[in-house]
Amino acid sequence: PNDEWLKAQVDSEEYTSKSDVVNDLIRKAREIEVIRAKLIAAELSGFSDKTPEEMLQGFKEKARQNGRL
Repeated sequence: PNDEWLKAQVDSEEYTSKSDVVNDLIRKAREIEVIRAKLIAAELSGFSDKTPEEMLQGFKEKARQNGRL
């Protein structure tokens, strides 16, 4: 079934060869891996229930402690 599908992709003239189809699939799979890694990193970074004002106050306090403010 995979070979038939590859042939159909070439026959549709979207690709010039089976190799082009495979290379495009690999490129798309690699893009998906990058996007997935970014999504996982974002999910693991945590969420906050604080308001923007509370967050700003926390940043200011941390800056004061570090001598930056």
